Amino acid sequence: MSDFHSLKVNAVQQLTSNAVAISFAIPDTLKDVFAFSAGQYITINKEIDGVTLRRAYSISTVPGSGKITVGVKKVTDGTFSVYANSKIRVGDVLELMPPEGRFVFEPSNTEKHVGAFVAGSGITPVMSIAETVLKSHLNSTFTLVYGNQSADETMFLKEIEALQKQYGDRIFVQHVFSRVNEEGSLFGRIDGSTVTYIVKNKRKDIAFDAFYLCGPEEMIDLVSEKLQEAGITKDKIHFELFTTSNTVDTMAEDLDGKTQVAVVVDDENFTFAMDKKMLILDAVLKENIDAPYSCQGGVCSSCIARVTEGKAEMIKNQILTDGEIEEGLILTCQAHPTTATIKVDFDDV
Repeated sequence: MSDFHSLKVNAVQQLTSNAVAISFAIPDTLKDVFAFSAGQYITINKEIDGVTLRRAYSISTVPGSGKITVGVKKVTDGTFSVYANSKIRVGDVLELMPPEGRFVFEPSNTEKHVGAFVAGSGITPVMSIAETVLKSHLNSTFTLVYGNQSADETMFLKEIEALQKQYGDRIFVQHVFSRVNEEGSLFGRIDGSTVTYIVKNKRKDIAFDAFYLCGPEEMIDLVSEKLQEAGITKDKIHFELFTTSNTVDTMAEDLDGKTQVAVVVDDENFTFAMDKKMLILDAVLKENIDAPYSCQGGVCSSCIARVTEGKAEMIKNQILTDGEIEEGLILTCQAHPTTATIKVDFDDV
């Protein structure tokens, strides 16, 4: 299931003092494997100092461009992000899982008016979505509200300016800087007043078909609430977390005993017993079963599986819909088994 492929780095671009864009050459034999939709991500597998790391990074390039580029922002006390910003060079080979993810825009033959509120490295998937929207129809528009500390810390700033030059008034960009006050930008952070200013003032004549929100959980929750107050229906609001608040696993305290687990991965069947206090993905990996995973924090969607027998409960969920949960889907990195037996199918998703 964890189907990684060796891909060569063919470009490394310094975006800011703390962020790089890494591009990969896709050989003809893997063109179909690495085909993607705007907004999807890839997972990179890398061993650093004897520790195997998996990290998910969104693709910034557009589908059909023949290349995959990801933006990596250096994280304080990070491991792979520090390595990526200081060590990766053209010609290096990294292990990549094929693209996946649900935070996507699928182009159609009709014009679309799409907006996005993003902060920091949350711009990465939105770069792909923005250009895809603009290319999809001559009358489509894109509205971008982008929060950063300053212009110097703004990832893909030159690429955004190039889109403005290419598409003119079909793309509207509002920068929001928290540490500098620059002409044409808003000062502070993206908040409720920012949403009102855009939807009710600057872009009041736009009938939005969709909004894409990407960044910290707090920003996403606030913007989503304000958009709904402004009349944007919930089904038009799509989001992807780049960071999430820490959740205390109080559920584990109330669980006792063991569960007999049956797991299906790549048409192979595995059985083992696990403590109910453990998370299902942790238990699966402990058994050396090659199940798919990436962030292990409930942010991506790599570890989704279907419970076909028994029950499980998640300590948090910001990805699956109520309907999907009713159908038995779970984030295995967030789920405890709650019955004496459970069957988890990673293939049936």
